[in-house]
Amino acid sequence: MTYVATWATEKLNKNEIAKLEKDGLAVFDDFSKIINTPWENISKYYYMYFKYAGLTVQKPQTDGKFMLRVKIPAGMITVAQAKLLANLALRRGGGFLDITTRQSVQYHNIKFSELLDTFSEIEAVGLTTRGAEGDINRNVIGNPLAGIDKFECFDATPTLMKVHTFFQGNTDYSNLPRKFKISVSASTMNSANAEINDLAFLPATKKINGQVYKGFAVKVGGGLGAKPYLAQYLDLFVKPSQVVKVAEAVVRIYRDHGYRRNRAKARIKFLLEDWGVAKFTDELLKLTGPLASAGENITTSWSNGLVLGVHPQRQSGYSYIGVSVPTGRIAAKDLAEFAKIAEQYGRDEIRFDHSQNLLIPFIKDTDLAEVVAQPIFERFSLETSRFQDYGMTCTGNEYCNLALTSTKDISRQLLTYLDDNFQFERPVRVILTGCMNACAHRNIADIGIQGVAARDKNRQPIEAFTIAIGGTLLNDGHFNEDIKGKVPKSILLPVVKDLVSVYAEQKHENETFYDLFERIGLVPFQDKLSESLARHDQ
Repeated sequence: MTYVATWATEKLNKNEIAKLEKDGLAVFDDFSKIINTPWENISKYYYMYFKYAGLTVQKPQTDGKFMLRVKIPAGMITVAQAKLLANLALRRGGGFLDITTRQSVQYHNIKFSELLDTFSEIEAVGLTTRGAEGDINRNVIGNPLAGIDKFECFDATPTLMKVHTFFQGNTDYSNLPRKFKISVSASTMNSANAEINDLAFLPATKKINGQVYKGFAVKVGGGLGAKPYLAQYLDLFVKPSQVVKVAEAVVRIYRDHGYRRNRAKARIKFLLEDWGVAKFTDELLKLTGPLASAGENITTSWSNGLVLGVHPQRQSGYSYIGVSVPTGRIAAKDLAEFAKIAEQYGRDEIRFDHSQNLLIPFIKDTDLAEVVAQPIFERFSLETSRFQDYGMTCTGNEYCNLALTSTKDISRQLLTYLDDNFQFERPVRVILTGCMNACAHRNIADIGIQGVAARDKNRQPIEAFTIAIGGTLLNDGHFNEDIKGKVPKSILLPVVKDLVSVYAEQKHENETFYDLFERIGLVPFQDKLSESLARHDQ
């Protein structure tokens, strides 16, 4: 650590006081000492440090089991890594793992006594859990189709990996006010969800001295949670060679000036709101030196980082297969089977997208028929037009200490139910999350469902949900808008069906859900919800 903690004399929350005493990444120095300590003797004070190792103490906290996240920059793994991840899930994770919305994987049920062996196995194949959680730079995400995408300005993977490498294990930037999320993508389809990242690099061009350069536009200050913000443009054009310098400057500003008194106000979005874009840019340029003003942002659409079905690659003679994994939970044996397919027919690679799915690139077109005939595709359909294929959900109260409701089970039931009742030519994205933190990105869903605390007519606690309509990241983004009313879990399925029926009955030919929302507004959905609650909640 070579910096001075200029905030040390400020009024700080308890996490910040602890981080001044010991850096979060130092947790790895402690494991060999504490691993033989009885779990009941581990202080809850220490739980914060576990996060820097990619660990969250899962519920019930008395059991000494963890949710464990693995960092997978750009969402790309080798076959050997995929086999290890599957084998780890089989032996220690209850036979399954979850694909996350940041192109990574996470486990549940990892025992305290098995942590050192688990870390060793993960790092032996070139992966790590270091910094997968905690007040630090999280997994750097990108275009799931990087290098094979016909909608890509250029392959940004080398740039993304330089950003990852710079921050990984860097104790100059391991003590941030809160988590920090970076995306780097050169896809014109906004495939890395720029608007909901703390810092995003997205494709742009700029004419400088008569020469047209390909590089990046920059957005700062996005994030979801209780108070979601859409990232804002800075008046900058950044060449690929300048990305690490700009990323370091932004994170340094956040480290030195971000708020450390109240964790609810500690994200960079609040600093940017208070400073404004002009002041933030001025401070950035003091650190980077001169940069070109903004060029032409060439983003044309939004894919939600979703990769489904069989499609030709940019490389002639090859296709990729995007596999839908409903709710993001995949059995260890199924991941192992996909690894075998990638090993036999692909190019030693599996990738994860931003919608909790996986893809296998570089399948020769001459092998496609043989590949899609594999028995596993009888259970993982390649006909991807279902609600199940576009929905997402978080961990829920099965394991998460923050979630107010279950998620995986109810989401699976809900999406299957909607598939049984509707078929549309344009997908409708229904996302369910267990609390206000929006880990499953409910704010940008067509229909976003959030778990809340509620009571029934007899004042007994029940699981319930609120619903919001009309989210997108098209054209710089629009968060969905809440409709009033709490929906008990017992009637969630028919109530959501009634809301989807508004789209079914009023949409024009080929009109998307968001297009309909823009045309008719929130009132018809509010009216339908009120009517549906009155009818079903008897």
